[in-house]
Order: sequence, then structure tokens, then C-alpha cells
Amino acid sequence: MINSMTAFASRDGQGQGFVWSWDLRGVNGKGLDLRLRLPDWIAGLEQAARGAVQGRLGRGNLTLNLRIARQPEAQAAAHLDMAALDATLDLVAQVEERARARGVTLRPPTALEILASRGAGDAPAPEPDLAALRATLMADLDALLGAFCAMRAEEGAALDAILRGQLDQIVTLLDQAEAAAEDRRAQMAEALRANLARVLDNADGADPDRVAQELALIAVKSDVREELDRLAAHVEAARTLLQAEDPVGRKFDFLMQEFNREANTLCSKAQSGPLTRIGLDLKSVIDQMREQVQNVE
Repeated sequence: MINSMTAFASRDGQGQGFVWSWDLRGVNGKGLDLRLRLPDWIAGLEQAARGAVQGRLGRGNLTLNLRIARQPEAQAAAHLDMAALDATLDLVAQVEERARARGVTLRPPTALEILASRGAGDAPAPEPDLAALRATLMADLDALLGAFCAMRAEEGAALDAILRGQLDQIVTLLDQAEAAAEDRRAQMAEALRANLARVLDNADGADPDRVAQELALIAVKSDVREELDRLAAHVEAARTLLQAEDPVGRKFDFLMQEFNREANTLCSKAQSGPLTRIGLDLKSVIDQMREQVQNVE
């Protein structure tokens, strides 16, 4: 089953005192073009993430984003100096006791006022364990890649159905072309006789081999058997590619060029209205198919 290069996946996670959000977007591309937007303060994360993506995806323009911040509760806990807080509370208790002894009534201080005094809330945040954080993020990235690949496969299944339907249309048109070529046989025989008479009328003193070559060229220009056979072979090649397990987008793109080349030759050699119309219909279906193939990984 083929995969599409167009997909999107996102994932939220938390751990190691942080919360984060991933998103991975992919569109079609000739090769693998990976753009990473990751925090540079997590040492080794970009290299590890690049390797993980390259190990799962072979083609497409991809953008991987990570937004990460400390958990609010971790932020608060990290900046609370317990020793300073205890010292501040002791001082508040002493002040209140002294005030009562003198008959002075004080308003109870608020928690924010206590935190703002004497550096109770000014302790620097401890350094996070970056190795543990990176490992946690990479495990979460693996799940994100799984979801992204699943969407690629889902899109690929829809793409597979479209391409198979277009191949069936080409086969139907080839059958019609076979019938149209047979119907024009009498017409082409008459045209060949007329061409033969013209060549012979102008063949006085001509080299017999040259005359034979001209006649053979006339016959070749009117025969579409080779083009129809090649188009039929291309259909089988396309169906084989649809069964491949490896990325086949580039091969498919090349095959579409061959499809188009044979359809153009068929039109140029048609020499009949019905066969020309069939050739144009073939070109239309092939062009639609080529557009779909651009999304195949």
C-alpha cells in the first residue's frame, strides 16, 4: 500500500516538570526536506529528533515544531526558598507577639506579602535534568511519528483507490482505441495505396531500396499498435508499483512521463477523428493521474 506525503499530527505531553506540544506537518516534495523548530537549550534533542524522523519517513517536505514550558506548579515550587520562608514566618510571629504586648493590633499579612519579603520567593529554579527530559521527549516524539504515519497511510489508501480508478479508465480507453484502430483499417489501407501510387509515380530512376524505405516509413507512421502495447505495459507497471512496500513516488513520476509520451505519439499518429478523441481523453486521464502521483511518497 502506498503512502501519501500529505499529513498532519499533533500531540501534547508533560513530564520532568514541563508541559509541551508537538506538531508535524508534511506536504509533497522531491526528496526528504526536514525543518526542525526545537528549543536549542535541550542538548542533543535536534540531532536525535532528526534521526528519528529520517528513520520513519523517506520523502516529503516536513516541518516539526516543539513548544515547551515549565509546569506552573513546578515553576512556583522551584522558586520557593523554604528556609527563607521559615525565617520570614518566624519574624512575622515575633512582630505580632511584640505588637500584642504593646496593645497594637496588626492586620494579618497575606501570603503574597510574605513571599515578597526577605527573598522568600526569590530562590533560583533548580537546573532541570536535560538528559531525562530529552529521553521523555523522544519517547513522545515516537508516538507522534506513529500518528503521522497512520495518517499518511490513511491518505495513501484514498490515493490508491483514485489511482486504481484512473488506471481502469486508461484500460477502457485502450480497448476503445483498439476498436477505433481496427475500424480505420480500411481507411488506412486506402491511404497507403494512395501514398504508394504517389511514391511510384515519382520513383523513376530512384533507388529501389530508398523506395522501400519510404513505403516502410509510411506504414510505421500509421501503425499505433506499438503505442497501445506500451501503454498497456505501463498500466501493469503502475499496478505493480501500487503493491510495493517501499516508497515508489519517484518511480511513479517517471512512469507518468512515459504514459504521456505514448499518448502524445498515439494522437500524432491517429489520422482519424475517433482515435484522436480517444487519445485526447487518454491525455486528460494521464494528466489527472500525474497530479495525484505528486503526493505519493
